[in-house]
Amino acid sequence: MAIIDLTHRLDANTSIYPGDPPFSFSQCTTIEKEGYSVRNLALGTHTGTHVDAPAHFVKDGPTIDQIPLKQFSGKAVVVDVTGRQPRDRICWEDVQPQLSAHDLRNAVIRFHTGWPVHWSTAEYMHHPFLDGLVAEELLKAGVKRIGIDALSPDETEGTDESFSIHHTILGAGGLIVENLCALDQIPKGAMISFPALSLAGGDGSPVRAYAWTS
Repeated sequence: MAIIDLTHRLDANTSIYPGDPPFSFSQCTTIEKEGYSVRNLALGTHTGTHVDAPAHFVKDGPTIDQIPLKQFSGKAVVVDVTGRQPRDRICWEDVQPQLSAHDLRNAVIRFHTGWPVHWSTAEYMHHPFLDGLVAEELLKAGVKRIGIDALSPDETEGTDESFSIHHTILGAGGLIVENLCALDQIPKGAMISFPALSLAGGDGSPVRAYAWTS
């Protein structure tokens, strides 16, 4: 079985969404002094590679601990939208031809922008983003779980800050995975998993996302 890690490593250089809590990982005890090692971990629920629960944007929406475990895995369908310029809008006509070649039942759609090359740099904030119609058309096709290898499927600090993708997908009870990487390594027919921490009342959670083939 082949396993592909789709997760960014968390460290001091982790790209953080503007305004989110900073990442911190500090030593509390050491083997040399106390005989065992313990570290203090502090981060936001949307730090690094993570999944958004509906509660992230929907008042009284399902929280991350209320999502059935089976929803955190499915058939991986990767849409190649690489070669874009900073803040380019990705429209439905850009992705529909690729999606039409797939059976979208139980699919988890992953948008491969190639933007992880800018991870830990200021340029990472200027990623391409999805037009709102993309989410609307995916819902019509029965798709409620999407992901992207960028900071957000919506524009970050730009001219379109309506969060239309978040409102559409999460508003339908779906899930959004952000800050993925290595999407170009997922082979056809692979499955994908992104298990979340069971955080009581959580609006999202860091994940260890991976794809696999049997």
